[in-house]
Amino acid sequence: MPRSDTRFPPIDALRAFEAATRLGSFEQVAAELAITASAVSKRITALEHLLGVALLDRAGRRLVLTAAGKEYAEQVRAALNQLAAVGLHQRTAQSRQRLRVLSTPTFAREVLVPRLGAFTDRHPDAEIEVVVAIPYLDLTPPEADVTVSFGPRHSTNDGARSMATPLLFEPAFAVAAPALAKRLRLKQPVDLLRRSPTVPLLRCPLEPWSPWFRAAGLDAAEPTTGLKLVDLGLALEAAASGQGVALARRSLVSHWLARGELVDLFALRSLSRDGYSLSVQQASPLALDFAQWLQRECAALEAASANT
Repeated sequence: MPRSDTRFPPIDALRAFEAATRLGSFEQVAAELAITASAVSKRITALEHLLGVALLDRAGRRLVLTAAGKEYAEQVRAALNQLAAVGLHQRTAQSRQRLRVLSTPTFAREVLVPRLGAFTDRHPDAEIEVVVAIPYLDLTPPEADVTVSFGPRHSTNDGARSMATPLLFEPAFAVAAPALAKRLRLKQPVDLLRRSPTVPLLRCPLEPWSPWFRAAGLDAAEPTTGLKLVDLGLALEAAASGQGVALARRSLVSHWLARGELVDLFALRSLSRDGYSLSVQQASPLALDFAQWLQRECAALEAASANT
């Protein structure tokens, strides 16, 4: 039995380190393991922090093993060879295609999962996993093959970050529960600034009110009081329960509107710099097919939003 204070490093970190000892550069390791060079560097750095020693000398163009790294490399290679020889590790199931998708919660719930059946039907033998992380809160989200993130429209390919492709950038509009809209007599955008009776504005850092105020021609600052929710879906749930007025996007709020739990208050639409983008961290055939499929789905949603 291992001692209780034994530190077991992640197998992915050991594989990255072993590959680095053979290939000599993060880029070549990334190509072999089908991950980014940045991910390779992070895995090996985490391994060094766990062990408390430097394994690689990164000063030159090629990675050079330190004295501790040379000794450790032999042990790691032997351990990996032993693991590879285990019969259970060679089952057919190990070659099954796997895809891990990281998404924001509301996008996963309202956009991705309801449509995911069309993709899984095309890949019935693949293992698809969807995990979620809240922007601005989950500062160290789990690793994934494909990531759907919320933020400014951008596209980078600088070697440290993967290419980000815009997915869904829709205008925002104000919604409220029908009973609340009727009770507060919300007829035009300026009514939201009324002081008597006060109109509760639901706050979400992902969907600030300032751009909407500007689009409405209202000289108003970002609200600093009232209920604040860090997830767009939670803000819409709060609005549906009559707790205030929220900002929404067509793809995320369509179910609430269809059920009559929320109503679109005004014709006003405001464009935001933020929206959903997609990044592929591990460019497997399955990940690339998923990325193309999701782009088509979101293009259809964006076109539908433009016609409403």
